[in-house]
Amino acid sequence: MISDEIRRLHELHQAGALTDAEFEQAKAKVLAGERVNLSKNGGSAGYNTGASGFETQLRALRRSRRDRWLGGVCGGLNGVMGIETWVWRLVFLLFTLITSGFGALVYLLMWIFVPEE
Repeated sequence: MISDEIRRLHELHQAGALTDAEFEQAKAKVLAGERVNLSKNGGSAGYNTGASGFETQLRALRRSRRDRWLGGVCGGLNGVMGIETWVWRLVFLLFTLITSGFGALVYLLMWIFVPEE
């Protein structure tokens, strides 16, 4: 739907993934009925036709300010993937216990490298 495409473009623009000019260009294409994909095509200013939904979700990932116990990583994953926050917390806990702490390292790296919303 057009409204979904424009909402995703707005989210990317707010997150800093799109410049003002890129946002306006992509919005104009959506309103004109063209299909706009949100992955950059190498060094060109245009967009390619092979954007995956996962890639778009990954770019939109931000740590949550509202839904957090420690760093907001699980709340941010909830916002992007749509899986409840408690499930992500359980996944990280089980991953940490099963892999002798590697899950905690992954969480820590995400806390450091994923920007806050």
